[in-house]
Amino acid sequence: MTTALCTDTRLSDPDAVFAALAAAHRDLSPLESRRLDAALVLLLANHIGDVRVLEEAIATARAAIRRPAGVAEPGGTAP
Repeated sequence: MTTALCTDTRLSDPDAVFAALAAAHRDLSPLESRRLDAALVLLLANHIGDVRVLEEAIATARAAIRRPAGVAEPGGTAP
């Protein structure tokens, strides 16, 4: 059974998540930071485990970074 990508806010404490991500990058070189991001993406992709959901997430993330400046996000900020 394939599930759809959930883009609703599900984090109980988004600020704590942001702080944890920022702390994980502290004192890393730019290359180490990119490696951390890649490792985290692969761990979370494995956790999701559904290629269709992952493809939808990739498309959604790419669209978010390509959105023209000043265009509001539907339902909040980009992931």
